[in-house]
Amino acid sequence: MKSPASIATPARPLAAAPERQAFLLLRTVFTVAPVVFGLDKFTNLLTDWTMYLAPVVTTVVPLPAQTIMYVVGVVEIAAGLAVALKPRFGSLLVAVWLLGIIINLIILGDFYDVALRDFGLLVGALALNRLSPTRPSRTKQD
Repeated sequence: MKSPASIATPARPLAAAPERQAFLLLRTVFTVAPVVFGLDKFTNLLTDWTMYLAPVVTTVVPLPAQTIMYVVGVVEIAAGLAVALKPRFGSLLVAVWLLGIIINLIILGDFYDVALRDFGLLVGALALNRLSPTRPSRTKQD
């Protein structure tokens, strides 16, 4: 009796799949960090987030800085959940969000070190996008 190829060929262990490990690490970080930072926009336990908001933002969006941070928190939580559920899409959402943060910090004219760190995170989000599996293409069965 022959065994099917899927049984005869042992599965590639996680340790032997560095690209899978990288994907899982990046997916985990880009899920947890935005959710944690997003939740902290409501509590300000880690920092006073409004100090990172360029004053021009409150001019363009006529809301108090803390209210804007609440909106930012919701977007960050949504971005983290998007990475968890659809990493290929969520990683691009996080990358665009990080680009917005970088632009805000440059406009603020301070925190260039944070902007540089966020650029590194943006590159990591793009790497997650490249490592994310694509949907299997649907072929028409006759």
